[in-house]
Amino acid sequence: MLNFDTRTGPQFTVAPQYPDLRVPEWYRDAKLGIFIHWGIYSVPGWAQLHGERNVQPEEAYALHEYAEWYGNTWRIPGSPTQRHHVETFGLGTSYEDLVDLWQAERFDATTMVSQVLRSGARYIIPTTKHHEGLCLWDTKTTPFSTAQRGPKRDLIAELHDAVRAAGVRFGVYFSGALDWHVSDLPPIQSDRDLFALRRNDAKFSQYSTRQMQELIARFSPDVLWNDIDWPDGGKGDEPYGLAALFRSYLSAVPDGVVNDRWGIPTHGFLTREYTHVGETLPHPWEACRGLGQSFGYNRVEDEHASMSGAELIAYLVDVVAKNGNLLINVGPRADGTIPELQLRALEELGAWLDVNGEAIFATRPWLRYGDGQVRYTHSEGTVYCQLLNPGEGELVLPAELSTVQTVEWLGGTETAVIDGVVEVPEVLRTSPVAVARVG
Repeated sequence: MLNFDTRTGPQFTVAPQYPDLRVPEWYRDAKLGIFIHWGIYSVPGWAQLHGERNVQPEEAYALHEYAEWYGNTWRIPGSPTQRHHVETFGLGTSYEDLVDLWQAERFDATTMVSQVLRSGARYIIPTTKHHEGLCLWDTKTTPFSTAQRGPKRDLIAELHDAVRAAGVRFGVYFSGALDWHVSDLPPIQSDRDLFALRRNDAKFSQYSTRQMQELIARFSPDVLWNDIDWPDGGKGDEPYGLAALFRSYLSAVPDGVVNDRWGIPTHGFLTREYTHVGETLPHPWEACRGLGQSFGYNRVEDEHASMSGAELIAYLVDVVAKNGNLLINVGPRADGTIPELQLRALEELGAWLDVNGEAIFATRPWLRYGDGQVRYTHSEGTVYCQLLNPGEGELVLPAELSTVQTVEWLGGTETAVIDGVVEVPEVLRTSPVAVARVG
């Protein structure tokens, strides 16, 4: 996957003066967020699964596993998505025609928020506009919105109100540089196309800025999560440029935070999408991925293509030990319900955090992220040793803690240390991850 913090441009003779985009402590403490990808793509809810197939770069976009990219993939001649679309909806049906099939008839924002917060998450970020260009709030910038089409509802307002009522942070995902509804360009078929086949003109830059300004004014989002860069025509010192937008945002939300996907040489937290990070990153970062192989709902994903609760727990532990947050995604169906497979994994994570959350929330990386099957975090003089294979029955303490006489297992008992080794209590040996508190 691309690392967007390395993609910047254009070069200016006099660089714009961006405000300080430092990452606030609340975000570093939060550790776990929920992404919600919901859009027209939820109607077909379909993408080709790769399985064991070794997909070559030249065919990766035609065989895209991301269901939320359906609006692009269906236009690629001969793609499985194009064939599926014609067979399912008919030759004369365009992708945008599907918006009027999207009714969200079972959607209740309070229920959805309550369900995903069983994970223990501390912030929620729904997609307000994906690459397809459909706005999920009642915008004045375009009639192409869920307030006027499809559900005929301001979905973001409903989610915002439910999230705030639940007492957690609210952010917005926004596709800054890609908007297929107001573009007339060929389908994207390569990473090069991803940045070449997009609008960079001043008019589109102003359009994107007006939409983002609406979101800031209406919802005061704690996180601005931009995707796939920003139009180059709005990266300078223009009144509608990013420098001015960031100043306005931080004036309205002083402890707000932004990500790294703006295409400029300054950023907030880094993002790593469907990527294994092998070491502790010195700068705060966020792992983002779906529970399955897609962000948008894909009806062909089953338990073999989706993370189990145990896998999700181990993934969170690894990310946090390396100075990261985890933004884990749910993809609701078009009717507004979340697949049971996804909810089950989130609930298992939440049950684990009920017992072990002190080893995750408000912690910081230790001297190193781990040793073998152990991951470390620390907080106020306490080190948490998180054992990824508790079924093997013992924890070997790191040399730096070799003088410790006893450790306390979260959800278990205090256990003596013998020659630097601690026995895992029997009750914790079936846990996905067992945690020992040291200090």
